[in-house]
Amino acid sequence: MSNASGPWLIPERQAQYFGHEKGSLYTCLLFDNRGMGDSDKPVARYSTSELAKDTLALVNHVEWTSPRQLHVIGVSMGGMIAQELALMIPERIASLTLASTAARLVNTVGYWENLRDRINMSLDVELGAIKARTFSQTWLEAPDDYGEFPTNGDRFSAMELAKRQDVEGFTRKGFICQALAAGWHHKSAEQLKELADKVGRQRIQVLHGTADKMITVPHGEILAKELGEDEGVTKIIVPGRGHALHIEDMAMYHKIVEDMVEKVEKLE
Repeated sequence: MSNASGPWLIPERQAQYFGHEKGSLYTCLLFDNRGMGDSDKPVARYSTSELAKDTLALVNHVEWTSPRQLHVIGVSMGGMIAQELALMIPERIASLTLASTAARLVNTVGYWENLRDRINMSLDVELGAIKARTFSQTWLEAPDDYGEFPTNGDRFSAMELAKRQDVEGFTRKGFICQALAAGWHHKSAEQLKELADKVGRQRIQVLHGTADKMITVPHGEILAKELGEDEGVTKIIVPGRGHALHIEDMAMYHKIVEDMVEKVEKLE
């Protein structure tokens, strides 16, 4: 599960790796949250709990209903939805990876500045601001990973512009509804303890990059602490990486997920 910002952050490359290159071991389920892409875009007050209910309905539809069957990976707003899902069906969660996310937004302006910029700024200024909050400067300035653009930052800009050509899939109203859902997300220390008690702390990991300017690294620290890092929850803080650390260092990210899958399989 991913966030509100569209295809450049959707983990298609992770799906390619896990669903195709490792297709004999894994099956992936990717989908558009309500308000984005091919899903409906009702104008209403969205919440991460309602988005989690959408996810649960889809998972039930494909009949992934066995105990400890689901390896749930949530990035950014997707991590918030993943928390809600885990509280709904803890017995079905095999592992829970929460990346670049938060239990609640605390003492930070980055997220709300991003929302404001998306609404008010001109496109060229907006792209620069979004890049700076989402990726580390080192990664943005590095040569394009796929050799098709001068830099990774240029690739992002091209993908963002291409996304915006899809005026039906990416709408301002859908973006705002999703972004407000993430902004209103709130899980207390007591709720996180309940989540960890029911899912099992050995099955949970929290990932965060120190250069994340969208949801700053203290949010990851709080999330790991309140889930119980002293009691078995894994916390991985990645130096120099930004909000999209699953894009900035895919090999590392894949290994972290695979290591967790291997770990929890030994618990069964």
